[in-house]
Amino acid sequence: MAHDSNGLRSVSAIPLELLRTPPPKERADAARNRVAVLEAAARLFAEKGVEAVSMDQVAAAAGVGKGTLFRRFGDKSGLAVALLDARERVLQEAILHGPPPLGPGAPAGERLAAFLNAYFDYLLEHLALVRMSETATPGARYRIGAYRFWHRHVAILLATAPDPDQAAHALLAALAADHVAALLPELGEQRMRTGLLHLAHSAM
Repeated sequence: MAHDSNGLRSVSAIPLELLRTPPPKERADAARNRVAVLEAAARLFAEKGVEAVSMDQVAAAAGVGKGTLFRRFGDKSGLAVALLDARERVLQEAILHGPPPLGPGAPAGERLAAFLNAYFDYLLEHLALVRMSETATPGARYRIGAYRFWHRHVAILLATAPDPDQAAHALLAALAADHVAALLPELGEQRMRTGLLHLAHSAM
């Protein structure tokens, strides 16, 4: 997320297309190692759960050195961000170029509802990974590149609100992985989804 010494600042002047998460550019051998690591991590996380898997286990399963793994991804939260990257790009592509209402061509309210439903589905499918990527350090969620894209998209759809940037942050706060993980057992998926859509309607 773009930020300065005073905290987050608006990215409202940046075209949405430029906020997409770009695919990594790397040498062929580095790309092979990256694929091996991500495939091993995805398999281990699915089998054992995100919290139970160590970076050493990922390195061993991928057949790479621990130094290579740590230099490339930093820690397990960096690995989580990398695993989520391709999944996020699919959703970003659908928003930019897919059919309505998620893609262009539908009224703003319908597009906002479609985005919230699609993002909530993505979040539920990858909740443990997203939670790790967003809570690794204070404010980590807002430094993840994809957050800028989601925020800009929602702010555009909330253009008629008194303060679209603030309203977009407030609405996306309800989709923070830690928040969803904490309330999901109590409220259930349908109540949380309905509540999101009510918030969006109020923001419009």
